[in-house]
This record gives sequence, structure tokens and C-alpha cells, in this order.
Amino acid sequence: MVTKMDKFTLQFTLSKSLIIKLQKFFDKNILSILILTLSLISVFAFLFYYENKLGLSYNDARSHLDMGRRVVENLKPGLAQLGSVWLPLPHILMIPTIWSDFMWHSGLSGAIQSMFSFVATGCLIYLFLKNLKIGLFERIFGVFIFVANINVLYLQSTAMTELLLLATMTAGVYFLARWVNDDNIFNLIKGALFVMSSTLIRYDGWFLFIFASLLVAFISIRKRGLREAEGNFIFYSTLAGFGIVMWLVWNLLIFKDPLYFAYGPYSAQSQQKMLEEAGELSTKGDFLMSAKAYFYSIFYNSYTFSAMLGFAGAVTFFLDKKIKFLVRVISFSLLAPLFFNIIALYLGHSVLFLPGIIGRTWFNIRYGALMLPSIAIFSAYLINKLGVLKWVFVGIFCLVIFFAFVNNDAATIEDAVYGESARNVSEVSTWLQNNAKDKEGLVLMSVASHDAIIFSSGLPMKKFIHEGTGAYWDYAIENPDRWATWIVTRTHDLNDAVFREVRDSDGFKKYELVDHYPFADIYQLKPEYRSEFLAKPVLGKQN
Repeated sequence: MVTKMDKFTLQFTLSKSLIIKLQKFFDKNILSILILTLSLISVFAFLFYYENKLGLSYNDARSHLDMGRRVVENLKPGLAQLGSVWLPLPHILMIPTIWSDFMWHSGLSGAIQSMFSFVATGCLIYLFLKNLKIGLFERIFGVFIFVANINVLYLQSTAMTELLLLATMTAGVYFLARWVNDDNIFNLIKGALFVMSSTLIRYDGWFLFIFASLLVAFISIRKRGLREAEGNFIFYSTLAGFGIVMWLVWNLLIFKDPLYFAYGPYSAQSQQKMLEEAGELSTKGDFLMSAKAYFYSIFYNSYTFSAMLGFAGAVTFFLDKKIKFLVRVISFSLLAPLFFNIIALYLGHSVLFLPGIIGRTWFNIRYGALMLPSIAIFSAYLINKLGVLKWVFVGIFCLVIFFAFVNNDAATIEDAVYGESARNVSEVSTWLQNNAKDKEGLVLMSVASHDAIIFSSGLPMKKFIHEGTGAYWDYAIENPDRWATWIVTRTHDLNDAVFREVRDSDGFKKYELVDHYPFADIYQLKPEYRSEFLAKPVLGKQN
């Protein structure tokens, strides 16, 4: 006869067995489940922002898409259209899809790499925590911190470059941490390849390259001595720095100056110089203001509670002697974006506007999102250390995220819609769409100043003469009336390349101002001179 105690024991045994089986199932299939879940979230987020017409709100997103499109469709198509300032990998990755008008104008050609990066970064956070022997719940919670962030969900739905950078940087640090644990040279190679990739996405990757190379040398000295450290340093830095070398060679071959990207007329230095002359570069030379600006951008992107949890976790992590010293050392690379951005702001190589703190509007607030993987990792580590108390912090975090979603609290969306990054170009682009789309003739304008107008106009790229069109540009700025029916420029602004070049030409006098807008003016060739101009491309392929 079976007693109640026997039944209870049997039920307990079955429940325990079921839990063990479920745990084994999740341990074996968690990455597949994670990839599927994150992919569904990624697609849903893209569709949401696409339907709400927010995916292309950043003018920079439209410029990135245009840069990829010019490689395959332009008056002078080709790889030279990759330019000199923005690093090339994001635009190279667009080439297989950007030829499609839908992929171009929906933004999906650029967003798809951000979406893949979103999924990859979530998985890397999980794997990084697993490498630290953090519990399953805490690993999933770390991924949740990253995924349940509106700023991340928005950026992964755009053609911006932040998510691609996050994926490559996090992968680079993850494989270096694996190398520290197992001394497997292939992990060192993988780490170097991902860091090299990051150096071809944004200049933040260059700082990570230097930072990680020095840490590899230090770790090698501690492990094997000076001779092996020298070999590891040369091997790692040669592979990880190959992208930087290629970019210097590219600038030398195309622009005759290996540092053209840094000091050329369209470089960040030139832009920052204009801001400094206008008195809007308040972080330059002020370390405390630089640190304050970047920390605030982190708080805006990750929400204050999450950021504080992450910082407390980082301090605890680096002081935890139970974790191998060299693992803690290499994990320091996760903080590279923090050091890079503060230094860049201090040196005046970067600018960041936050209403009420610096500037009157938003600008580049998304830079703070670069710290989100490290915040997720260190927060999950801290939660793992808190024992039963962790449920209090998990509950508070869930409450913060709930209200963030209810209030649509996303600084990146504010920046994209209302900030300096969202200058209204719709008036000019609508005029071109309505008045130039179905008429013969070309439009002369500077992509450095008006790339977002080109994208938003819906006109084919072959309709525009710009700095990247070779002989078309050279001839048009000398005799605009022979080449262009319309000129789009900021009148009296010498920073606009078109106005600077044509303002004193006799040909410019043959145009009439047909519309004036805050962002640009539109000039049209007077009717009596239209018989003399070339309405269609005539130069063919150019070298």
C-alpha cells in the first residue's frame, strides 16, 4: 500500500528529475534559443520603427545608405565612393543589397547589419558571463539588460554603425579572455580579427586596438616572460592593426595623403574647428566637463539605475581575487569606450550635446550606448554575487525598464527626431522630388553638406553632381551653367563646397533663386540658358 509520504517522495523525485532534464536541455540548446528569441525581437523592433517612420530619422543614417549606394549607382560608381572620413566596413557590407531601391530607401540595407550585430552582441554577453562561470539566471539577466533597452532596440533598427561596432569590440574582448584562460593561439587570432574589424567601423576601434595590444603584451610578460611577450605583441598588433594600415594606404592612394581622413576638409577636426570658433566646443581642454558629459550620456542611454549597477559591478569585479588576475586585466578592455570618449572630448576631437548640461539641443548622445555591453556584463556579475538580495535589484531594474517603455524614454530617438542630427531637410528634398524628378538635367550639390537631401529626394544617384563624381564635379564648379540645371547650396556659407567654388563664377549668374529654406537654397538655370547645358551624363566611365 502506497502511503502519502511515498507519493510525496515520488512526486518530489519526478519534479527534481524534470528540473534536471530541463536544465540539461537549456544548457545544450540555450544559444539556439537565444539566437531565435533575439532575432524575433530584432525583426519586430525594426518593423515597429519602420512603420513609425523613425528608422531613417538620423541624417547620418541616410548618409551611410547613400555612401553604400554610390558604390553601385552614381555618375562615377566604384569603390572610390567609400570616401575618406567614415571608415569603410559598414558601407562595404551594404554592397550586396544596396542596389535594391527598397533596401536603400527602407534603410534595411544598413539596418540588417545592425540587427545581426544586436543578436551577436546579446549572445556574446551570455558567452562572456559563461566564461566567468556566472550562473544561468544571471547570464540571461545580463542579456536582458542589453536587450530590454529602447536605445539599443532603436539603434539596431537603423543604418547607424554603433551596433556593428559593439558586436566586433565585444567579440574581440571575449576571445582575448578565452585566450587568457586556455592559451589557445586560435582565440588570440579570433580576438585580433574582430578588433581589426572594429578598426574599420569607427575610430573607437583604433583606441581598443592600442589598449588591447598593450594588455596582450602585459599578460604575455606575466605568463611567459619578455621574449614571448614580444612575439605575441608583434603577432597580435600586426593582425589587429592591419585594418588601420589598409585605411592609411587607401587615403594615400585615393587622396594622396595617408592622414587625409584626419586633417582633410571633411574631417572631424574641420567640423570641430567650426564648432570651436562658434564657442560650442566646451569640453575641449576641460577634463572634468568631458567626463561629466560622457557619464551623463551613459546614464541617458542605459538609465541611471542600470549604469550605477554596472559601475558597482565593475569595481567589485576588478577587486575580486577569486577571479584570475589576468582575466580581470583583459576584461579591462570592456571599458575602452569610456576612456576613448572622455579623451576624445577633452582633446576636442569629438563633440557631445546634452540639453541643460552642454549645448541647447541633443547631439551624439548615442555615444553613451557603447558602454552597454560592459554594463550588462558587470551588472550580471554583481547580481551573481548578491545572493538572495539579488531579487531586490532585479525587481528594481524591471520596474525601471517598465516605466522606460511606458514613457518611451529613449535619448537616441530624441536626438534623431529633435536634435542636431535631425536637421529638417524635407522641404528641400520635397521640392527636388516635385520639380526635378521627371525632368532632364542634373543637380549640383555638396554631399558633405546635403547628403540627407539626396537620400530623401528619392531621385536616382545619377541625377547628382557632387564631390565624388570626378570630372563632372571639376567641370561643373568651373562652368555650372553647362552642366547643372539646379544648384542646391547654403548661400553665403563658405563651408558649403558648392557655394565656395561657384560663387564668383560667371555661370552662377545665369541661375535664379527659386526657393529659400533654413537649411539650403535652390537655384535653377534661367530658361534662356537651358539650350546650352548638357542634360544627360556624357563622360562615361572615368578613371
